[in-house]
Amino acid sequence: MAIFSRGKRSNDRAAEQTPDVPATERGDDTRAAEGAAAGETPAEPVPHVGISLSTFGQPAPAAAAPAAKRPPKPRSQAPEVAPVPTETLPGLRDNTLVAATLATLPEQPDGVDLMNVARQLLQGHLFLRVKGDARALIAEGKNLPLAMATLGEKKFALAYSSGAALQASVRADGDTATSAMGQPVIAVIRHVLSGDYDGLVIDHASAPARAVLPTALLEKMVENFDEELTLKSLLAGERGPDTAARVAQALTHAKLWVAVNRAEEDGPVGVAESRSSDGSRYLEVYSHPLEVVAGGRGDQAAPITGDQLARSLRGDANLTGVVVDPRGPFLRLTRDDLAPVLALAD
Repeated sequence: MAIFSRGKRSNDRAAEQTPDVPATERGDDTRAAEGAAAGETPAEPVPHVGISLSTFGQPAPAAAAPAAKRPPKPRSQAPEVAPVPTETLPGLRDNTLVAATLATLPEQPDGVDLMNVARQLLQGHLFLRVKGDARALIAEGKNLPLAMATLGEKKFALAYSSGAALQASVRADGDTATSAMGQPVIAVIRHVLSGDYDGLVIDHASAPARAVLPTALLEKMVENFDEELTLKSLLAGERGPDTAARVAQALTHAKLWVAVNRAEEDGPVGVAESRSSDGSRYLEVYSHPLEVVAGGRGDQAAPITGDQLARSLRGDANLTGVVVDPRGPFLRLTRDDLAPVLALAD
């Protein structure tokens, strides 16, 4: 590990590829159409990661080639709620959702594995290691020399999901003359994008529970996000009696997407739904395009407004409600819960 001040932004970007792996949400997925073009992710050493980003925020094309069928890859069941907050170092509240997602990574994560880490980063904070006393440096108005790693000619900023990951980093390099500071995730990502970095490494000394996110993916993360991260924060936070009402109210004005696809070339475009064990139908609604792409089904993210969502619900009386971010943490809302949304159609 090396310690450097922030430099200016590099023009190098990781190449985009398209993984093809199955979805992770709970319940039976149903749609009028399914399948889209998918390519192979080439075998290259870390830090390259295959990503599928070209369709973020775009509606379905006029036609798409059917996806090649492959054996399903087992995925963990989507969590309904985020893990209970922890402090593995006193005074440092872990980002338990990111840490828990990293803990599920295999020895050789694929693009979808890493995009699932990326989508969980759209809430909360990360920790940064600083050479010296971070508070003193800030008070003196000095640049913060942040931890950085290099691989060949590429440079990566380092960040940590928890106190335990920070401890692992200190044990790995033996540099105890450092301090930690927590920063909102979006501030960390923007710092990386404004500097001379090729990406961000989360928990670099905690293999295999670590992730390398190239700048191409970080750029897509901030292209279509809600400045307040309202939905992600509500879903990742502690649930209470008013959570459903707060999420429903957020759906009236927040940026939203649905997952669209077609089963065959020239076939109709379908919108993804989930069905519970009792047959109830829930329209899948997403807080960010990355939530759609991370399913690995070849779906595309199509934007939808609160008004359009209200009309969709009014137009199909058999829809029980919606499920928000079905890959977890998720929340199912019934028509009664969605009264503020339905009122938009009146």
